[in-house]
Amino acid sequence: MAKKHPNIVHFAIDSLLSTHMSCYGYHHQTTPNMDRFAEGGVLFENTFSPHIPTTSGYSSMLTGRDCFGTQVVALRHKGPLTSKVKTLPEILKKSGYNTTCVGFTGNAASRGFMEYLDYPAWGSSVTERAPKADNLNQVAIPEIERLAKSTKPFYIMLRHMDPHSPYLPPKPFDRMFYHGNECDPKNKSMDPVKAFKVFWDYFAAWMPAGITDKDYIIAQYDGAVAYMDACIQNIFMQLEAMGILDDTIVVINSDHGETLYDHQCWFDHHGLYDVTLRVPLIIRYPKKLPAGQRVAGYNQHKNLVPTLLELAGVKTGVKFDGESLMKLVKGQKPSFESSFYITECTWMRKHGWRTPQWKLIRALEPDIHWFPPVELYNLVEDPEENKNVASKYPEVVEMLTKQLEDFIAKREKETGLPNPIYNQPGWHGVEGIDYFESSEQAYSSLHIGDPKQAQKLQAKGAKKK
Repeated sequence: MAKKHPNIVHFAIDSLLSTHMSCYGYHHQTTPNMDRFAEGGVLFENTFSPHIPTTSGYSSMLTGRDCFGTQVVALRHKGPLTSKVKTLPEILKKSGYNTTCVGFTGNAASRGFMEYLDYPAWGSSVTERAPKADNLNQVAIPEIERLAKSTKPFYIMLRHMDPHSPYLPPKPFDRMFYHGNECDPKNKSMDPVKAFKVFWDYFAAWMPAGITDKDYIIAQYDGAVAYMDACIQNIFMQLEAMGILDDTIVVINSDHGETLYDHQCWFDHHGLYDVTLRVPLIIRYPKKLPAGQRVAGYNQHKNLVPTLLELAGVKTGVKFDGESLMKLVKGQKPSFESSFYITECTWMRKHGWRTPQWKLIRALEPDIHWFPPVELYNLVEDPEENKNVASKYPEVVEMLTKQLEDFIAKREKETGLPNPIYNQPGWHGVEGIDYFESSEQAYSSLHIGDPKQAQKLQAKGAKKK
């Protein structure tokens, strides 16, 4: 008997930089399998994660709400996701789905799954290259087989961690995109990274001793993406062999991008620059989506849940801040909001306003990089955001600040809730400090020593389901 609704397989990949995927135009062939997958579905060229980083990104992705709706902006969010919102697994369960989450147990954003499965998703040293994606497959493949045997449809979310540091792809992916000498004493590109004490002890725990070339580390990231891509193909092949691929909505996206050697945010995902805000989004479902279509319109994480529900034919009375992307796919709208509110609460607490031409970033307290309190970038003339022109265009800063403040007032009135970015005491995890009063204080207070500590910071404050 045919199932009432289609299955949903959701590759929710942590820290995947869309511009390092070949289907998004990257010069290295990092994602050949996802490229072929995209040819059978719809690729969205301008998808954004406006609320950085992980917890806030996934919260929006899995609820269809913005940060005013979820009340989540910080990585180390305190307490559970607000009961005022429903998550995608909660909605689908009510519609008869079985639901499983792989690799995201305990995070506030992952509330509502019926099953939680974990896998070894972190490496520990440079000598222990981590087969993260294969570890995930060892858990996910039998779970998909189990779920498919039921008369009920299923939703499974697979949280891949390969693009997240430490970048330790197994051989031969470690040398796939690099053929030089990573310890060449003439190369000084890693000197500023080593001087950044907040992260360096963590980096030193997994980067090669004597590393001098930043391009080697970037190649490790690319190799991790390529390795993950090869493992994801195993899931595609499984669904095809089981005869359910074309009856399954398959989604590939990410919670946020990754900042490699950009903006002094070394090999991490903080800052409100586009390398972190831009994310991939590819959806394949032959019964309702055309093959090989690329959609240029702007969209955000909040649009994913209403899209999946429309594709699955699931009716709900739940309120969303986003709307279905099918309006873009069908050409009923050219784009959703092209100007939107952005927040970040990872290693810095900031917010801002992005338009097609301008990016305004305003600090809510001093940061670890001694960045100026106001940044303005002309995205048309300076798409990589290397030249802060705030002092040159004070009238633009004033205009965008007003748009930002008007939007905040509007959303606070609509939701009856405060802007959560304003009230995050202790967001950084440093005991005895609510907010940093100087960059010196922030820089001297924050520190990661090793991958295990980084993993602990990721999970800090999370509650088991």
